[in-house]
Amino acid sequence: MLSRRLLLSAATFIAVPAFAASPRKPSAGKVGGKAGAKPSAAEAAAAAPPTDPAQTPIGPVDTAARYAVIVDYNTGATLLDKDADVPMVPSSMTKLMTAYIVYGMLKSGRLKLDQELPVSERAWRMGGSKMFVQVGTQVKVEDLIRGMIVQSGNDACIVLAEGIAGSEEQFVELMNQKARELGLKNSNFRNATGWPDADHHMSARDIATLAARIIRDFPEYYKYDSEKSFKYNNIDQANRNPLVQKGLADGLKTGHTEEGGYGLAVSAERNGRRVIVVLNGMTSMHQRAEESERLLEWAFREFEDVTLFTAGDTIEHVPVWLGAAPTVPLVGGRDLVVTMPRNWRSKAKVVVGYDAPIRAPVMRGTTLGQLIVSGDGVPDVSMPLLAGADVPRLGLPGRALAVLTHYVTGG
Repeated sequence: MLSRRLLLSAATFIAVPAFAASPRKPSAGKVGGKAGAKPSAAEAAAAAPPTDPAQTPIGPVDTAARYAVIVDYNTGATLLDKDADVPMVPSSMTKLMTAYIVYGMLKSGRLKLDQELPVSERAWRMGGSKMFVQVGTQVKVEDLIRGMIVQSGNDACIVLAEGIAGSEEQFVELMNQKARELGLKNSNFRNATGWPDADHHMSARDIATLAARIIRDFPEYYKYDSEKSFKYNNIDQANRNPLVQKGLADGLKTGHTEEGGYGLAVSAERNGRRVIVVLNGMTSMHQRAEESERLLEWAFREFEDVTLFTAGDTIEHVPVWLGAAPTVPLVGGRDLVVTMPRNWRSKAKVVVGYDAPIRAPVMRGTTLGQLIVSGDGVPDVSMPLLAGADVPRLGLPGRALAVLTHYVTGG
């Protein structure tokens, strides 16, 4: 029969990536294009009302951002969601994908930090934010990375794209291929910079996923994000990330276009816990700075990461029928680290489920049960439980004695 035992009560509430807000339908009629045509991400952003609150495990939270997501880096838990899966105009947050590809080339040895790349006339003429590279010169890859991340230089992105793929158009193919590999379901790239294009879009969750992969896959290059300024061509420019400037975060990227509004992807680590915040669609630099700081502090204040069990911990001893040992330990196959609201510990429970009794022989590592952590109003989180030891089957005399004892005593 199935045995379900309450292992811990008043233990913890788990926040998991559970919020997948349904995309809003665009308003009917003509929206900056042909009647009946599918609206671009920019048109959808302009049509969507900005006043709805974000959804969180502890209730709605107001934010001035039109799109928002906050993710716990260690556990993947979604702490806040406001249209996080709706395609939007990412503006210069696009450069995170350009950076990811550049970092991958560096790590594989196909590109070197001290390697120099030529500046084409197209790169030199590129508008928007600039690193101010000069046509006909050669620029080190490391300088181009700083120009792209710290200064948000569109010209730096073009030099990198052309140096890696031959043209920006071919580089965009790499971007879209990498997006598919990383599981970015609501992203489509048309350029390496975030320059306005009706078919160029990302979702806030895709940006958060990409940010986490940059931090995890390329820590040796993520360090450039924390630089507060970079000087090139005798022009000193400050990092545009307001939380990096204030020392509250260590990256990643801001963005702004008329279509997309003001956006930001930011990450910070405190006491071993890292949080990623992505906001977009705000009305000013001041609002962007204020909202990002407020929501980052909210995420650290209201939630914490807790290790319930570590790999190899004995969770429970369960009986074994006709085994050389009377019980077998159930162990977790991995650390169980969860993100929970700080004040919800008393509202959750941890339950162990398994078929009892376990029949011998039992091999170490065999899945025998499941540990389930549950809380009010959220999906359960489960972890398989494994046999922590071998339990051979009794020999024939021992089995006969055990069966006889069972029928005589009912035990």
